[in-house]
Amino acid sequence: MRFVLGFLSALLGALAGWCGLAALVVMLAGPDRDGGIAMGAFFDIGPVGGVAGLIAGIWLFMRFGMVRDAAPPATAESTDGVPHRAARLSLPFAIPVLLIAAGLAWWGWYEFIRSPNLSHGFMTLDIEFRLPAGMALPDSQEDVKIEVEEAQGYANALLPANWRAHDGERRAITASASLMYKTRHRAVSLTLPDIPTQRWPVDLPSDPDPTPGFSPWRVASGSSPTKIEMHFRLTADR
Repeated sequence: MRFVLGFLSALLGALAGWCGLAALVVMLAGPDRDGGIAMGAFFDIGPVGGVAGLIAGIWLFMRFGMVRDAAPPATAESTDGVPHRAARLSLPFAIPVLLIAAGLAWWGWYEFIRSPNLSHGFMTLDIEFRLPAGMALPDSQEDVKIEVEEAQGYANALLPANWRAHDGERRAITASASLMYKTRHRAVSLTLPDIPTQRWPVDLPSDPDPTPGFSPWRVASGSSPTKIEMHFRLTADR
């Protein structure tokens, strides 16, 4: 039993150290615009915390995990007549361990239910921007910067090979991005050369269904003199 409890303490320490260090790095780094910081923190830096947590879990269990009763029962005697003191799990050690385990379980559950994989699987936000009449498209896709804000993170939208489009005589830009979380806070921003960044809120519920088609065209929020319009469509694997 002592070995099992020690193993569980070491495993919990490794998990707590891994997740704790990764979360600390992400928090100090600020908003993650493409998921690279979070991935690097979890897979590259997190193992360092896991090793430290593993060692700490073993040491704490050996030092504080088990205690012996001060007054052994009269019947608890060894073969040589010397009474043995019964060992039991230390309550001051067990309570923090249970709180840490509950916190890790809650965090894992929270991240799991935020993922759209519970409902529609991989979801893609197709975005189209319509420029004002007479406005030309940038020469290169490197001059087009499109960000999708979702919860507290940012992702750069991808431009396909045929990102140049048109709607009648008006030029247009097409792009797409993946939705990663269940949240009501979503927005799209577009930055073009010599034009201030324009931003559109994305009106979707926290756990959206695929849309039957594109939304109506909308101008950006604010008072930008460049009236670029945007509409979107949401598709899913299932």
